Amino acid sequence: MGVLLCKWLLPLWVSVVHPFYLSVTEIRHNASRKTLEVSCRIFTDDLEKSLNRQYHVSLDIMKPKDRKLVDSLLAKYIGQHLHIRTDGKAAPLHYLGYRIEEDAAWCFLESAGIPVVKQLDIDNDILYAEHESQSHMIHVIVNDRRQSTKIDNPKASASFHF
Repeated sequence: MGVLLCKWLLPLWVSVVHPFYLSVTEIRHNASRKTLEVSCRIFTDDLEKSLNRQYHVSLDIMKPKDRKLVDSLLAKYIGQHLHIRTDGKAAPLHYLGYRIEEDAAWCFLESAGIPVVKQLDIDNDILYAEHESQSHMIHVIVNDRRQSTKIDNPKASASFHF
């Protein structure tokens, strides 16, 4: 009985005591439009805490009173914590907006003027200041070829070669 309890209760206790912090970033090269299409899935509660702490505001991302303010702070925050280089050159990200899906915010960005991608380098430390155990799943799709990796705080960089 004791072994059975440990087998089932220990994982439950660990998950309650030590939450799992994971975001997902997908970067897709759209060759016909010569753009990088970027989406980041970040849990809304963690994102709100980070924005509130960093910018000294009190926001509700799911039901914003001022959507323009939320968009501007999200654009600023992501711009400070997510950087992409293609073939050694910075790929400036333009924030497009966000939408809520269940308990997460999908943030959308784009970088224009990128006809070809042979190497893509990413620096992503979103939520690292808030969570020592923050991880990021990163998926990159170029020429219908998908590569993925996971980075864990404090590692913030990943490279992809096509």
